[in-house]
Amino acid sequence: MLLADLSFCPLLELSNQGVWGMSKPRIAIVTGGGSGLGRALCFELSLEGHFVVVTDLDLESARQVVAELEEVNGQGEALELDVSSQEQVEHVVHDVVRRHGRLDYMFNNAGFAIAGDTIEMTSDQWRKIIAVNLEGVIWGTMAAYRIMAKQRFGHIVNTASCAGLSPLPLSTPYSMTKHAVVGLTRSMRPEADWHGVKLSVACPGFIATKLFDNGVGLGKMSFKTTTALGLRLAISPERAAKLMMIGVRRNLAIIAFPLHGKAMYWIQCSAHWFGQILAKKAVTDFHRKREQAEQDSVAKDTNHGRDGLP
Repeated sequence: MLLADLSFCPLLELSNQGVWGMSKPRIAIVTGGGSGLGRALCFELSLEGHFVVVTDLDLESARQVVAELEEVNGQGEALELDVSSQEQVEHVVHDVVRRHGRLDYMFNNAGFAIAGDTIEMTSDQWRKIIAVNLEGVIWGTMAAYRIMAKQRFGHIVNTASCAGLSPLPLSTPYSMTKHAVVGLTRSMRPEADWHGVKLSVACPGFIATKLFDNGVGLGKMSFKTTTALGLRLAISPERAAKLMMIGVRRNLAIIAFPLHGKAMYWIQCSAHWFGQILAKKAVTDFHRKREQAEQDSVAKDTNHGRDGLP
């Protein structure tokens, strides 16, 4: 069954107020939930009373997270998911809604990183990082969006990075995909609001996760060596998840954190604002100079004509 056919969900006929007023827990899907920030988000969502669908390429790690949630009276289930597969993403989202009757949160969090001199990138590495970091977010966003638009409620939260707000040399492929995620989310947000759906993009700074151990280093340089400065600035996944959820609850368009992440966001905003001022001034000055030149030309022609009179 295609996701566009939402007749399987009887709750979609209910009013928004009626659905939110139900006693059943809200349903949240987290991709990349088996470790790092994803795992920490699962615990934050569980603390808020949500039923958490923990998805990960590593099913065993997802099951471990669910077991830990249940130890602290949380509720959840583990599902294997390769976000680069549109078919798998749609199947998981469809299956969750079919069984639970609703979808309240979709956290598109799965991703990986590559660092080093971009000249060393292979075609396969380009394809993989685009498939996971960008296409994975697209598939998750669209699968959830179609359902939430029918429900007239729901919140999609896409994990990008402060590297999606500002250039990050030596992490160019990663930064490129995160810029795309920011653009996708910010552009869709006004459209989604029309359908009663919220969209936010999280732009964290450096987080101390397995990303530093498992990231791909290009050439002879290891990932950890290339990103050594980031590791020194990194905060814990638990702290990151708490800061991120504050922004989610506030329905912020861009959730930038911690301080170094916010600083990059502020610099980007200031640069954009200053750039707009300079651009406007440049255009204004150009037109004024052109008008002045045209006036001078007319005056010169007029004076030349007068000089030629007998």
